[in-house]
Amino acid sequence: MHHAPLAPDVGPYLDALVPPRHPELQAMEAEAARTEFPIIGPAAGQYCYLMTRLLGAKTVFELGSGFGYSTAWFARAVHENGGGVVHHVVNDGDLSARARRHLTRLGLSDVVEFHVGEAVATLGDADGPFDLIFNDIDKAAYPASLPVITSKLRRGGLLLVDNLLWYGRVFDSTDQAADTRGVRELTRLITGDAAWISSIVPIRDGILVAQRVCRSCKTIEWNPLYATPHTRPSSHPHEDRHGGDRSAGCRMDQRSGGGADGRRDLSATMRSL
Repeated sequence: MHHAPLAPDVGPYLDALVPPRHPELQAMEAEAARTEFPIIGPAAGQYCYLMTRLLGAKTVFELGSGFGYSTAWFARAVHENGGGVVHHVVNDGDLSARARRHLTRLGLSDVVEFHVGEAVATLGDADGPFDLIFNDIDKAAYPASLPVITSKLRRGGLLLVDNLLWYGRVFDSTDQAADTRGVRELTRLITGDAAWISSIVPIRDGILVAQRVCRSCKTIEWNPLYATPHTRPSSHPHEDRHGGDRSAGCRMDQRSGGGADGRRDLSATMRSL
């Protein structure tokens, strides 16, 4: 017997705190409840929206998009960030058509690109890098998806992964089902890799949020600790185009002076921002 990992009142309480939603989004929630179609729900949707806004994301790629519920949250954020594109991907033409209808009624279809195909393969063929990638595919396939995700997510970008608590199954050592093992392995790969700064947020069934950084110096695309606005690098010296570390020690320190001089330079840099 598996149980929800959080107290039963937590989910409804968090959902009730989400601001009023567009009638079409509420209709999608009702449809999911009626048909028992899995969606991330209001609280997790609001969290995804918030992360997208905080990042200022313009390009979002969804792995496993259903009938467009999570897409709606990402698309709203991208629209409010000034425009961009959210890639909706399902391996089902009917689901894709339903999603298109929902997003059109929400007035968000202009920032959504619809794909019908296997999600990870579609990501592999897409032109990246992306600001944010959301992963909600079959859980057994989570670990194998990570190398493709890493190659397509920009440094400083966010990876969000749903169902990392897997309805409490991850706590049961006797549960060796393929999906449970997939969730555990992805968790191990992300949390044990210095190329990611990560945490699991216990909203609904657990959302992993991980930022891709340099393994050596933990920097993202641009950080005033390592570069002034006039020496902003086009690429990071530690990483090749596939995202792998090339050397120890960060040449960014040399650009900004490093050490005490670098700290003095930082003060001037911050004043100029």
